[in-house]
Amino acid sequence: MLVCALAVVAAVATVALAAFVFRKLDHGTDDRDPQGASAGHAGSMLSSLFLLIFAIAIVVPWTSADSARQNTYVETQAAVETYWAAAALPAPDAAQIQEGLRDYVAFVVAKEWPMMASGELSPEGSARLESLRTRVTALPVTSDDARDARADVLSRMGDMFAARRQRAADAHTTPPPGVLILTVVAGLMIVVFPFMAGARPRGITLIPMSAMAALLAVGVYLAWDISRPFTGGLAVRPDAFTAALEEFQRIPGGR
Repeated sequence: MLVCALAVVAAVATVALAAFVFRKLDHGTDDRDPQGASAGHAGSMLSSLFLLIFAIAIVVPWTSADSARQNTYVETQAAVETYWAAAALPAPDAAQIQEGLRDYVAFVVAKEWPMMASGELSPEGSARLESLRTRVTALPVTSDDARDARADVLSRMGDMFAARRQRAADAHTTPPPGVLILTVVAGLMIVVFPFMAGARPRGITLIPMSAMAALLAVGVYLAWDISRPFTGGLAVRPDAFTAALEEFQRIPGGR
């Protein structure tokens, strides 16, 4: 933050120094015209900078939401593979582990997903998955086939844990610090710039100015609305987990 403040001070000081030096050198002419070179240059640069900042505020959340959506499918694929692997465990352990997987996925959809809008995952979800892994680890196995099946289930559950950690990271994802603030500041500068440059819009000229301000406000709101992957207009829905629950019904039970 200090570096940013120093950069702003240095930039303003550069403008003041340039104005002083060129005045002393008697170079150029005074420019007080709202349509003059100074106002035109500053206006075009402000517009360009606003578009750059606004693009970052939109593209970064869009990319984050798309990545988070893909990661949910990776996580549910790991859950489905674990469910398939659990079917090879001896009875009645296979059915119990599969039931635990169904309960966990249902919990994510019904209870955990609404919490992710605030950027947090439920500690209960992690506890459920840990408890399930502990049960699998403690299963008594007496044959090589059962031992291999247990190892396969644990391996698949490791993928589930990794995907869950990725989902937790996705839930915390936000645009770079200050981008939304800069978007608001740049938008305000665009709105008030004509007045700062000396123009005084009157009558019908206020209509396009008002329309521009309204559209800028909508754009800034949208940038804020999509800032987190699991809430707002681009929110990732639990479609992958719902589909996994449906697929569980088509997978044979344990023997």
